[in-house]
Amino acid sequence: MPEPANTRSALAAGGLAAILASTCCLGPLVLVALGFSGAWIGNLTLLEPYRPIFIGAALIALFFAGRRIFRSAHACKPGEVCAVPQVRTAYKFIFWIVAALVVVALAYPYILPLFY
Repeated sequence: MPEPANTRSALAAGGLAAILASTCCLGPLVLVALGFSGAWIGNLTLLEPYRPIFIGAALIALFFAGRRIFRSAHACKPGEVCAVPQVRTAYKFIFWIVAALVVVALAYPYILPLFY
């Protein structure tokens, strides 16, 4: 039973790292678009030097989660959680959401200047 916990923790780590990677620049833009304002929003750019570290952590976590999620169901023993089709489908769905967050974190510095 420890495999689902490892998969969940790898997905959670990837998602958290993707969100942290995008907070430096995308966070203030989203807050301003939602109507929030204030000088404190500029403090979110202090995370910019750590962006490559967060992206690297997200990619590593996605690698380990993908190895566990996309292996064949035959590798799981019967009766384990990873052998249940609904659980496998849910993990794959969450994996692709986190992967999309990582792609956004990677691409927005290059795409964002096109909107100014």
